[in-house]
Amino acid sequence: MTMYQVGGSLDYQNPTYVVRKADADLYQGLKNGNFCYVLNSRQMGKSSLRVQMMKKLQAEGFACGSIDLTVIGSESVTPDTWYAGIAFELLKSFALFGRVNFSVWWREHNFLPPGQRFNQFIEEVLLAKIQQNIVIFIDEIDSILKISFKDDLFTFIRACYNQRVDKPEYNRLTFCLLGVATPSDLIADKKRTPFNIGCAIELTGFTLKEAIPALTPGLAAKTDHPERVLKQVLNWTGGQPFLTQKLCQLIADKATTRKPNIAKLVQTHIIANWEGQDEPEHLRTIRDRLLSNEQQTSRLLGIYQQILDASGIPPTPPLERGGKAITADGSRKQTELRLSGLVVQQNGYLRVYNPIYEAIFNCDWVEHELAKLRPYSEGIKAWLESERQDSSRLLRGQALEEALAWAADKNLNSDDYAFFSASQELARRELQRDLAAEREAIQILEQAQREAQRLIQEAKEGTKIERAGVGALREFESQGGQIQALLTAMEAGQALQKLVRDGRPLAEYPATSPLLALQVILDNIRERNQFIGHRGGVWSVSFSPDGQSIATASADRTARLWDLLGNQIVKFTGHRGGVRSVCFSPDGQSIATASADRTARLWDLSGNQIVEFTGHRGGVLSVSFSPDGQSIATASDDGTARLWDLSGNQIAEFTGHQDRVWSVSFSPDGQSIATASDDGTARLWDLSGNQ
Repeated sequence: MTMYQVGGSLDYQNPTYVVRKADADLYQGLKNGNFCYVLNSRQMGKSSLRVQMMKKLQAEGFACGSIDLTVIGSESVTPDTWYAGIAFELLKSFALFGRVNFSVWWREHNFLPPGQRFNQFIEEVLLAKIQQNIVIFIDEIDSILKISFKDDLFTFIRACYNQRVDKPEYNRLTFCLLGVATPSDLIADKKRTPFNIGCAIELTGFTLKEAIPALTPGLAAKTDHPERVLKQVLNWTGGQPFLTQKLCQLIADKATTRKPNIAKLVQTHIIANWEGQDEPEHLRTIRDRLLSNEQQTSRLLGIYQQILDASGIPPTPPLERGGKAITADGSRKQTELRLSGLVVQQNGYLRVYNPIYEAIFNCDWVEHELAKLRPYSEGIKAWLESERQDSSRLLRGQALEEALAWAADKNLNSDDYAFFSASQELARRELQRDLAAEREAIQILEQAQREAQRLIQEAKEGTKIERAGVGALREFESQGGQIQALLTAMEAGQALQKLVRDGRPLAEYPATSPLLALQVILDNIRERNQFIGHRGGVWSVSFSPDGQSIATASADRTARLWDLLGNQIVKFTGHRGGVRSVCFSPDGQSIATASADRTARLWDLSGNQIVEFTGHRGGVLSVSFSPDGQSIATASDDGTARLWDLSGNQIAEFTGHQDRVWSVSFSPDGQSIATASDDGTARLWDLSGNQ
């Protein structure tokens, strides 16, 4: 049994309650009579904050009551019963049932509309029966945002504030609103004055200074350096209250030594199989909020995808992020994404809240969810991978019409709209081209009608050949594929040669574009071959020692062996992450690969795995054979290089770099190893691991 509480509101003076700046801000605001609102994502400690504030204010003579709007409900409820429910909860919270016959009072005033009747209840009952200063906490306000008359409640609250000028007794009444919403959500009717009163209380994650008094006592019982452990916890959770309490509890319950491996606990008990062990529910709550509204899910995931791209791959353990930051602009979509709890605003930019979220809701997860949404997911994925150059992936005809109809009522991301725009522009160009070709064909047909049937057929063939030649030249100039463009031009030239066997002069040729295309392509072609087959970026390439084949490594989690004509010989499958490096053994009989899945592997040339090298704590970025072919060296994201024998046994570990090690190489005599790192250094080592 631990002292930490995961989920639910913390009791007053609970020893693990972390006092934040928001506590002082809310206390001072309410004490001064200010209307306050605490609007943030779920499980940030709003309800626990309310409990602490109520007890603290009550101790100073304030009358405090609270309403949980989820208790009253919002489905199939009328305004009359809903306001009656709120009044009933207030009577119960302020213990006024013995002093007021509520059912009689409510019936006697049923000639008034529900909102006005509730206003009278505040004046005639609450303010009349309670002489102290009154604070009403309204929690879970987001639970009523979809009911049609919710604007009336928040309009009434604003009116209570405005009535302080004319009715002094209202100076004793203060409200505090809590929930997952924004001020603009509270009064959505554009014809009404917006909810522009009160003081916003910013509720942020725990800082180390704030968390030490409450959270280190429990850690001290299980660890030697509780403050140091707590700092690691906050590095992983970003100070998110729920996750911080949960990780502290995991340390207390699961740590087997007094120097616990926090990264391993996070991976094992939070990240791995996260949907199955997300109890109490937290990560699924974030997921469900992101995916709850199909009309806006794509746009939210698009923004989040940009934030992920700016952050880079989440390192283990967490390091400083890099990349181009996404500026926080306060837009509705960014705000909705922040309310999910997945991202936070920091120094004017958006970033993923913490490394745990970034590891779970990663790029693969985003792509998977987007693919489930889009009926055109394969096309747009291939188009984006081609850097928006492959027009063959664009939508045409019925497929384009169906996609536009599907997207009509949805908020999609910028990539989707760019894909639609490019597809529509292609359709327009193709229509113009077809119309121009049709006009040309009509002119040719009018001339051909005055000539023999042979010339009619020749004109048709000439038009076809001309288009083929122009198409080949366009393909070559667009850098789409030089060899394919050459083949297309040659086929067009051969067809033209058959058509002009009568020895006519060049000026009378029915088509000349194949000749021009061949001349331009042969004068400028640089490409000798293409090795096509990978479904992701190709990160590494290596020639065999005899120069007769090459090996490639790709982000699609495979390595491949090719002959020099571009024919695939073998496909090496088994890695669970992108393959970052590949190299041949000196005798050319085997291949070594390094992968982001934290392993290196040894293969024969038939694609059979011989050995798996495991031990790195981060992705393996480089692999190299020793000159004698009896060992291999690897370099990793975990900041180390390692030496292995060909049976998969680690011989030496090279530690000292302060950041990921990008590359490793043997000396020609095989007696030393050189490494290159992100820490700005290269280092030379002997084979025992000494620098």
